[in-house]
Amino acid sequence: MNEDQVKGRIEEAKGKVKEVTGKIIGDKDLEEKGKAQKNVGDLQADYGDLKEDIKKS
Repeated sequence: MNEDQVKGRIEEAKGKVKEVTGKIIGDKDLEEKGKAQKNVGDLQADYGDLKEDIKKS
């Protein structure tokens, strides 16, 4: 696993926590911020996956 994959997965997890917390407490702004953070983390992890695939080729 490379650094981008790790950081991306961490951001995804933090975003999911924010999203769920926002849903539970009824804070739409926090929920949306969590979704955005989760998506950014997903993109970063995908970038890391791509780097690994290229490296293995």
